[in-house]
Amino acid sequence: MPTRARRSLDEVRLDAQRLAMAPITFQAVRALRDLGLLRRLYDSGPADVDALAEHTGLPRYGALVLLEMGLSARVVTLGDDGRFDITPTGILLDRDPMTRANMDFTQDVCYRGLEHLQAAVREGRPAGLAELSPASTIYEALATLPEPARTSWFAFDHFYSDAAFAPALERVLAGRPRRIVDVGANTGRFARAVLTTDPDVHVALVDHPGQLVEAEATLREAGLLHRATLHAADLLDPEAPLPEGADVVWLSQLLDCFAEHEIVSILRRARAALAPGGRVAILELLWDRQRFEAGTFILHATSLYFTVMANGTSRMYSARAFLPLIAEAGLRVVEDVDDVGGVGHTLLVCEAA
Repeated sequence: MPTRARRSLDEVRLDAQRLAMAPITFQAVRALRDLGLLRRLYDSGPADVDALAEHTGLPRYGALVLLEMGLSARVVTLGDDGRFDITPTGILLDRDPMTRANMDFTQDVCYRGLEHLQAAVREGRPAGLAELSPASTIYEALATLPEPARTSWFAFDHFYSDAAFAPALERVLAGRPRRIVDVGANTGRFARAVLTTDPDVHVALVDHPGQLVEAEATLREAGLLHRATLHAADLLDPEAPLPEGADVVWLSQLLDCFAEHEIVSILRRARAALAPGGRVAILELLWDRQRFEAGTFILHATSLYFTVMANGTSRMYSARAFLPLIAEAGLRVVEDVDDVGGVGHTLLVCEAA
């Protein structure tokens, strides 16, 4: 972690100015990406501003001011011959799926709403969501979010969940469960994967009514709807039960959407829904279980999305904060596996204590 020791004043000043002017940097590098300047440098190699402006159809002035900001953002370099070139960071911004998903999510879902962050922190509500929807939480609004926010929200969510589905699914199906309750079923992608993999399993999908419409369409299109049931539920209602008789209750990237007391409530209901010998499988991104500093950074930033856009009360948890909630709900962890799928997930398989 950064410390105050042994850093020059110039280094500290530069860090402070990078933060003070970070929104300008963000919009500049997004423009470099979206207007094709980074892609041109990646494809063609070093080029001067005139060639880049001509290729992208930009005025020379516009291309130049973006490229010069790109120098300080360290996404391009400038040689003694007057030609710009792309850096490894620039390549990631243009071509890396994670970086693209994060940037689009930041711009299309969070950017305008973040102006309301201080109100969200003070008031415990997603004050920025009004920039996208009149709904009280983003989960109620997902089916009707305007574009491009809707596409970017799902691209962000699916990027992080899809990578972990296959290895997690292998563990979930190892005990040959016959009935899985998928809580927070979203668009039905995990249910589709389960039903496609095991022809004998039944999946009960639980989510907001609007999301279940999409999940139903996903399973109908795949010819799998006959082995699924749909259960509309408000998970914030502590009296709303989950479908009973579950061999596995599946909670993927769901519990971070709730405050701590709400997590305990959901886990208690998951425990009550289990058949004898059943298990609760939790797939989460825990910020103190990340292999790389970039992963921790992304999760800390994502917490502020929950603060200002999603619900105003939840966050990305550390294992230190999360594991006691499992115990409080009357469950104990019997499997604890980090880095599931290679993007930082932890799989926690639990049984009744």
